[in-house]
Amino acid sequence: MGENLALFSADFNGSLRIEPRPERLTSDAGAVILREILERLGIVGWMVDRLRDPRDPDLITHPLAELLRTAVLLIAQGWRDQDDADALRDDPALRLAASDRKGTSPLLGRSAGQRSNRNPVVPDGLASQPTLSRLYRMLGESPNRSVLREALLLAAARRQKALRDGHRLRYATIDIDGLPIDVHGHQPGSAHNGHYHGRIYHPIVAAIAETGDLLDVRLRKGNVHGASGAMEFVLPLLDRVEKEICQVASVRMDAGFPEENLLAALEVRGTPYVARVRNNKLLNEAAAPYLKRPAGRPPAEPRTWFHEMRYQAGSWSLPRRVVLVVLERPGELFLHHFWLITNWPPEQMEADDLLALYRERGTAEGHFGELKSVLEPALSSAPRQKSHYRGSEPKKRTTPVDSFAQNEVILLLHALAYNVMHAARVLMERATGEGWSLLRLRERVLRTAGRALLHARRVVLVIGEAPAKLWRQLWRELQGIRFVVEG
Repeated sequence: MGENLALFSADFNGSLRIEPRPERLTSDAGAVILREILERLGIVGWMVDRLRDPRDPDLITHPLAELLRTAVLLIAQGWRDQDDADALRDDPALRLAASDRKGTSPLLGRSAGQRSNRNPVVPDGLASQPTLSRLYRMLGESPNRSVLREALLLAAARRQKALRDGHRLRYATIDIDGLPIDVHGHQPGSAHNGHYHGRIYHPIVAAIAETGDLLDVRLRKGNVHGASGAMEFVLPLLDRVEKEICQVASVRMDAGFPEENLLAALEVRGTPYVARVRNNKLLNEAAAPYLKRPAGRPPAEPRTWFHEMRYQAGSWSLPRRVVLVVLERPGELFLHHFWLITNWPPEQMEADDLLALYRERGTAEGHFGELKSVLEPALSSAPRQKSHYRGSEPKKRTTPVDSFAQNEVILLLHALAYNVMHAARVLMERATGEGWSLLRLRERVLRTAGRALLHARRVVLVIGEAPAKLWRQLWRELQGIRFVVEG
């Protein structure tokens, strides 16, 4: 009868009524900003041209491009559970942002005649959770995972070239690190790790220090050493980075990575590197003569001094340059010290410059932390087949999925979502002159409430005045950038 009935009233204010209405409301209006960035990067079309889609074209309801956008947008907006896709199927902002269709058609349902078709060509809402699960399974094939990796780096390269009028960086520092991801269950390859005191996956991840873009991520078992697979990960990555992003790349690593095979390969390639070296008995003995405070009253400010030498660990094939860093902190009785290893000669990189370069590693660790804490990858795929279907055993059992590969796909999609959000973050920083975290970006810009008004040939997305000011600033910056999209 068209009457709106109150859902409930509030005891604290008897004049307040809460009632539902059949309007096109959204809490994710910022998804259209992310879609605009994706469109300008051209990364979804690039992937669609290269991904292997085994589906029958005559039976496809959701095009591959829409599925990829849906997965990335849901992750970026904070909907990390695949079941959220079902609840958000009718969200107008997400439907507009994910759809290939133009005009008002993304918000229109299928006609009665179309509803009778077995596989209508017009999707009625976002893809469902089972459809997204089948997407992850398809992307889990090895050639498709390679495309995702290439797309991750390509998104970073295109964003950089857009800010530099199509030119590559002269130098870039590649940070390499392990990133523990907690899991809850018995996902294949996950294991208890004593160092992190939990059951984890232990992926290896790379980012550009100067720009904050993620370059690659590879899933590893939970109990592997920090440097496991590092050489196979780093060397091909360096070739791609120096082709797409910069002319000369250097590598910066934590203490778990310096091992003979990797260091020797970087030296043969001519790639500069700096890494921390774990203290051991020999290094502590070599450091002992230099762990003395200079004569005189200690100053109120911290002091740092250095000592260099050539050192060869038992597993190394040759002596290498190591730098002892001694730190004196006011009010502390004992001195602190650690060692850095590098193949930079002293005339090119003095000890204090080397320490300054290594300390910038903290910025990259912040970006890795945002991937983990803001996007929160839930690597929950496990090979569980249905034992019963509608009360009886299924007549046909599906082939078990490669759960480890699917979890890597989930991680790669989270990294891609990070890069898209990071592009929006950089635009906000340029527009406002302030620092923006991904969490602040999501809460103030992306998770914006809105209402979609449908006219004859136009959709108007109405948002509040406060977020509109930020959107206007971001859009102005976006319009001033020319994205370079090669084939």
